[in-house]
Formats: sequence, structure tokens, C-alpha cells
Amino acid sequence: MSAYEGLARYYDALTGDVDYGAWLDWYLRWFGKSPVPVELVLDLCCGTGTLTCLLAKQGYSTIGTDLSAEMLSEAMEKSFELELEEPPLLLHQSASELDLYGTVDACVCSLDSLNYVTDEGDLREALRRVHTFLAPGGYFLFDVLAPQWMQGLDGQIFVDETEDVLCLWRASFQEELLTYGMDLFERDGKVWRREQEEHRERAWQPAALESMLREAGFAQVQVFGGMEERPPEASDGRLFFVCTNGPGGQTTTSIS
Repeated sequence: MSAYEGLARYYDALTGDVDYGAWLDWYLRWFGKSPVPVELVLDLCCGTGTLTCLLAKQGYSTIGTDLSAEMLSEAMEKSFELELEEPPLLLHQSASELDLYGTVDACVCSLDSLNYVTDEGDLREALRRVHTFLAPGGYFLFDVLAPQWMQGLDGQIFVDETEDVLCLWRASFQEELLTYGMDLFERDGKVWRREQEEHRERAWQPAALESMLREAGFAQVQVFGGMEERPPEASDGRLFFVCTNGPGGQTTTSIS
């Protein structure tokens, strides 16, 4: 079974510890600094649409794209339940096949979604397409897992559970790829049913990402070790990128 086919319907329940409010606040801070007034936002690889809907509740027009039809189905149901004044437009597209009818004022991509783009050619194309559909001067905001942190997960086992589902993750890191073998046990009356999935993420070096972003047309790339916008450190598990689709600027990435 491919990634998120079985997990999609339980994803929100099993990720209750994710601080989506912190991601939202980070995006809003940068929207406030944007040279371009932000009205229309693309949530690339939107998953179950939590952040897409949070942005919509803030009054933004939103577009959410994702490769997983199952995750998009959860996102659509969520938007209906929230009775949003302007529900997001949800599109079934991979990042490398992004195709919009016009430009957006900002693009966000959350929770290491770009690590799931494991092919370099696909990632280059995804970045090129984001640049194409992002208004001049607009921000592309995303985060990735730090390579050294991903390597440290090799051999570890993780358990997520609710009353009706148990999820076991086994991590293996080889040749820059972090593979999660996942067993999902779902309660069905007195019986537990088992499904299996495999998730793969690639460790992208910050310097390589910067090079690809520049080649895609982003003139300014800033890399931070946290949402508080400090320089990256070797102990950071996640890196935050702020990329400007406009002229000028310097790329900064040193990790101490």
C-alpha cells in the first residue's frame, strides 16, 4: 500500500501533538513582511488541509494541492465541517505537476512535505513551478527535516495510538533516504485489522536546496534553525526556508 492510503483517515487523530498554530503564526508574520499584499495563498502538499483551513479562517483565499487523493478527501470533509465562508480550492496534483490558472501571492509547504519529493529531478521541477505561479516579490515558505537529524532516526521505532487505531513506525536511513515501514492496526468490533504502508523521505542538504531554489529563479533564500528566525545549529531537527521571488538578496545558511 502506498503512503497515506490507510493512514489518511487517522492522520489528524494520530498527529494531535503537532502545533499547527505555531506554523500559522510563522506564516502570518512573514505575510506581514511581504512586499506583495497577500490575499491568495497556495498550500503545497496540503495533506488533510488543517493549515489550509486555518489560513482560510484568517480571511485568505486558499488553494490546496496534494498527491494523495485520500488526504484531499479528508481536507474536503474538514472544510465542509468548518463551514468556511470561502472554502479552499483543493487540487489533486503532485508538487512536480503543479498547474494553476494564475499566480498566487504566497506559497507555503509544511511539515517536511518537500522531503517526500525524493527524486532530484522532480524537486527541481516542483521548485520551478512554484516560482512560475508565485507573484513577483512573493514569499515561498517551507520547512524540511535536517539531514543529521534524519540520520539519527535510523533503527528507531515509534508508536502512535488512539482508542481505535495503533500505528507502529520503523525507521531506516540508507543512502540519504529515510524509510518508514508502517503497520496500522484498526479496531473493527472485537477484531483488529492490519494494513501496511511505506513512507520515504530524502535528506536534502541545505546547500543543495539553495542551489536548486536559485536555479528555479528565487533570488533571495534565507534559512533559519527555528521559527524564531535564528541561524541554524547542528542540533536542529528542522530547517525553515524563506524564499523571495524577486530581485536582489543574499543566501545565508551556515550551520554551527
